Amino acid sequence: MDSVVRNEKNTAREAARVAPRYRRRAAVGSLVGGLVLAGGAVLLWVPGEGPERGAAAPAAGARAGAAVGAGVPAALPGLAELIGERESRVREHPRDAASWAVLGAAYVEQGRRTARADVLYPKAERALRTSLKVRPQGNAEALDGLAALANARRDFPAALKWAQAAHQASPARWTTYGQLVDAYTGLGDHKKARTALERLRKLRSGPAVLARAAGVYWEQGLREDAQAALADAAAGASSPAEEAAWLERGGRLAFERGERESALRHFRAALRLDPDQWAARAGQGRALAALGRTALAVTAYRTALAGQPLPQYALELGELYESLGRGREAREQYALLRERVRRDAAGGVDGELVLGLFEADHGDPASAVRRLRAEWERQPGSAVADALGWALHRAGADQEALKYATTATDRVHGGAVLSASYSYHRGMIERALERTANARRHLAEALRLNPYFSPLHARTARAALAGLGEVPDEPLPES
Repeated sequence: MDSVVRNEKNTAREAARVAPRYRRRAAVGSLVGGLVLAGGAVLLWVPGEGPERGAAAPAAGARAGAAVGAGVPAALPGLAELIGERESRVREHPRDAASWAVLGAAYVEQGRRTARADVLYPKAERALRTSLKVRPQGNAEALDGLAALANARRDFPAALKWAQAAHQASPARWTTYGQLVDAYTGLGDHKKARTALERLRKLRSGPAVLARAAGVYWEQGLREDAQAALADAAAGASSPAEEAAWLERGGRLAFERGERESALRHFRAALRLDPDQWAARAGQGRALAALGRTALAVTAYRTALAGQPLPQYALELGELYESLGRGREAREQYALLRERVRRDAAGGVDGELVLGLFEADHGDPASAVRRLRAEWERQPGSAVADALGWALHRAGADQEALKYATTATDRVHGGAVLSASYSYHRGMIERALERTANARRHLAEALRLNPYFSPLHARTARAALAGLGEVPDEPLPES
């Protein structure tokens, strides 16, 4: 018990060092390029060009407008205020295209933060399309918002179409390049994602750009660069909600590297800054489960699901329950997952990836294959390749499965993500094909990348690797 208390105190002290101390900046110019919404006006500001020192800080709605305009996370209370302001504005001035665009973008962010896609994403689309109808020419703001909405829905072909239209309308609009990065990544075109990032960095610097860069670095297998970029983004954040978002992503990457304690410190620091950071709460569940503190992990997951009921969180909690032998509770979470996917589909969200992974392991693998084949045809990203390969393996088609498992870390198109679950999937497929050397290599790699990647599958990986025995005198594994 004393050691637990000491560890808790150490964790608390270390957590204080993770997050740079947030310095309140009264000057509006300190916010990363955003929008002040005063009356009907939409005023652009950039760092260093705001009111003089000592001026009153902008209201929560204006701060949320700044965040939405700059493509960075916004606090939920500020978003609610911003939405109320813009709804009132467009009721009085229905031909205010700029306000319609801001309102649509705010709905997207609120939907992303709360997982109320079924309600908020259709409202976002109506607002953004109304903006385009009012001002059809040169309306890069609405086109950019539609690209962000499509990315949030995991509709990457549509996101690419809208982002390209936004770029054509305003080639110097830097936020559009972030949407291009996400769309190209979702489509598995890592070279074009990298090119879009390079162009973005020529136009802009700052935390939002660093966070985009971190995602590209991670997909390229540059894990240390990704972590460093997120640390810099958090250090330069202009609001607690933004800093919390970058800390949450840093925690996610730390966990992917198997760094349980560091991940937990990141998540706790994020929650101190923004208690509505539900992704950090789910991250706590992940890290606590890896540390063997399963009761606290369950509580963290359930809290996250109450605030942001994403299907992925339900899958993770269900697998945690299953690893603990709590089958009834696991089945409850799996039922919740299916219900959430159905509900999100009403908001246009593509849930085929998470549903396919779930069906492969806990439902109908043949159904998973059908779903994921269609997904691969539409948007062949690395995550879909991995999931389809795994579903094929679970359905008994190991030879075809290996093709997709290999594609998941395809270096030819610029991707080289280092993922414990991808390596585990490939290793298990190779084991089934009796490619012993390759199987041993990839299972060992999975456990080296993150020994705690899943409460269920990490255990299976260790058992499978032990079952392959000592390394025999045989040729080196194929690359």
